[in-house]
Amino acid sequence: MMAAAMLLALGIEAAIGWPDALYRRVGHPVGWIGALIAWGEVRWNRSDAKARRFNGTVFACTGIVLTVVLASFVTVLLPDGWLGAVITGVLAWPFVAARSLHEHVEDVAQPLVAEDLDRARQAVSKIVGRNPETLDEAAIARASLESLAENASDGVMAPLFWGALLGLPGIVAYKVINTLDSMIGYRNARYSDFGWAAARIDDWANLIPARLTGALIALAATGVRRTAFRTMLRDARGHRSPNAGWPEAAMAGALAIRLSGPRVYDGVPTDDPWLNPVAGDPRPVDVTRGLRLYRRAVAIFALVLAISAVI
Repeated sequence: MMAAAMLLALGIEAAIGWPDALYRRVGHPVGWIGALIAWGEVRWNRSDAKARRFNGTVFACTGIVLTVVLASFVTVLLPDGWLGAVITGVLAWPFVAARSLHEHVEDVAQPLVAEDLDRARQAVSKIVGRNPETLDEAAIARASLESLAENASDGVMAPLFWGALLGLPGIVAYKVINTLDSMIGYRNARYSDFGWAAARIDDWANLIPARLTGALIALAATGVRRTAFRTMLRDARGHRSPNAGWPEAAMAGALAIRLSGPRVYDGVPTDDPWLNPVAGDPRPVDVTRGLRLYRRAVAIFALVLAISAVI
C-alpha cells in the first residue's frame, strides 16, 4: 500500500508539480519546514562551540522526532485499504520534486544550447551555490548535471524510498532531515558546530537512496550501462560527499563526461578529484541528454513501485 501511495505522489507531482496558484495561496510544506528551522536556528545557535554542537543535535533530533510523531498520528487517523493509500499519496505529493527538478535544469539547458550564457548563468544560480559569473559554458553544464544527479536522489528517489518503506512518517521525516542539512549543514563558522548533527543524520538517511539512484541512472543508460556502473563503482568514493558521488559518477559514466573536480565555493578554491577523469567537459547538449537519462531513471523507479504495489 505504501508503494502505491508513493507512486501516486510521484504521478501527481510529475503531472502538475506544485501549482503557482496553490503556492501563492498557502506556500509549500517544505517552505513551512524551512521557516520553522530558520526560526529555531536563530534561538538555538548561540554560545560557545561545544554548546552549539549540543544545541544543534537536540534541535535536529527534536524536529525529526516531532515530525515522526505528528505524521504517525495523521496515519492512524487514515482509513485502511486503498482509500488510505490514496490519501497518503496526496499528503506525500508535496515532498516529491521530480517535475520541479526537471524544470529547473531545463531552464538552464535551453539558454545554454541557444548560447545565451547570461540567461544560463541566471538559471543555474537557482540550483547551485557557486558564483555564476565565474562559470563558463562547460562549468554551467557541469554544475547543472551535478545538481540534477544529486537532487535526483535528495529530491525524488530518497523521499520515495523512505515513504515506500515507512509511509507518511518516513517521507516527511526525510524531508525534514534533508531541509535541515540544506539550511544548517554547512562547514562554516556559523554552522559547522550547530549543523554537525543535521549533516551526519542526512548522510545516514541518504546512504541507501544515493546508491540506489546511482544504480538507476546507470541502469537507464541504454547501451553504456556497464560503463556507467564501472565509473560509479570506481569513482564515487573519491567524491567530497559520502553519498552525492554515486549518482554523479553514474551520470558522468553514462554521458561520457567528467564531473565534480576543482571549483570555487564562497571564494574558496577546492581541489576535488574528477569523476570519470579520462573524459572531457560536458557540452550544452549533454544537459539535455542528462535530462533524458533522468526521466528514464525515474520511470524505472516508478515501475519498481508499481510492481511492489501489486505483489
